[in-house]
Amino acid sequence: MVPSKLHALFCLCSCFTLVRPFDWQDLNPVTHIKSSGSMTTPANWNAPLRTGERYPLIIFSHGLGAFRTIYSAIGIDLASHGFIVAAVEHRDGSASATYYFNDQAAADTANKTWLYLKTLKREEEILERNKQVRQRAKECSEALNLILDIDHGKPVKNLLDLEFDVEQLKDSINRNEIAIIGHSFGGGTVIQALSGDQRFRCGIALDAWMIPLGDEVYSRIPQPLFFINSERFQFPANIAKMKKCYLPGKERKMITIRGSVHQNFADFTFATGKITGHIFRLQGDIDSYVAIDLTNKASLAFLQKHLGLHKDFDQWDYLIEGDDVNLIPGTNINTTNQHLILQNSTE
Repeated sequence: MVPSKLHALFCLCSCFTLVRPFDWQDLNPVTHIKSSGSMTTPANWNAPLRTGERYPLIIFSHGLGAFRTIYSAIGIDLASHGFIVAAVEHRDGSASATYYFNDQAAADTANKTWLYLKTLKREEEILERNKQVRQRAKECSEALNLILDIDHGKPVKNLLDLEFDVEQLKDSINRNEIAIIGHSFGGGTVIQALSGDQRFRCGIALDAWMIPLGDEVYSRIPQPLFFINSERFQFPANIAKMKKCYLPGKERKMITIRGSVHQNFADFTFATGKITGHIFRLQGDIDSYVAIDLTNKASLAFLQKHLGLHKDFDQWDYLIEGDDVNLIPGTNINTTNQHLILQNSTE
């Protein structure tokens, strides 16, 4: 059963008045590492939205085995720069664990139906993952529908039972400034969603897992697309699928973060020590704070360019081109027997 959009589960990182531009090294009065080893972020829980403005909106899609709150280092940073970020928790069996309500009676009594990570047999992999990525893209569009309904003033009950009043989002969304971002399976979801929903003006795929995508999607993406990859995760077949997105006259960019691993985009990278982090591949050779800072600043520059924002994010345009000691323009992966390195291109 696919829950209706009434029961969509997502968290919002909105333009909180107490959220500052994200700087992990200067978080006073919020301490980022407590003596117990736990971590906090520079945001105020359930803070009111600064009303009277219209904000750009980002739909965020998590990776395989992840969940909606594990990308706070990205979501909070984007929110601190004036975005509303809706992080979807997918119901395709790719989340580590999520829940929904079978009907309104179950919602009224908080009778949750839990859905856990679905394991697949090898022979099921390609077909089932393709079904999942299609469902994921639809869920991103349904989340967008729901937020735009709220923006129109349609009454919606928040089933997460939080203090945050979603009615604050009324008249808060700039409908010409909507983007989609995702990590890993969520990166593939970005491409699937762009191919079917033109309301997304551009997309950013973080270390995208491309294998679930069908070949039909690549020619259906007119929107600008930005690939930000880790150095240790990507492989030739995956990069070859990214190259299929490179079409004449379409904006495509790609950079690779030197010394990074797949989990450098998720919060887990900050929650372990160096030894444990390297053993479980949660950390790479690059400092995790440097990696996330590069990701966020490059994303902001790309979003400003393609959403038409009047900000100062263009100061990081050089990162889109990979012009930094910690970046590789294009990819580090050879996709042919020759030394073929994919470089940034609009064609």
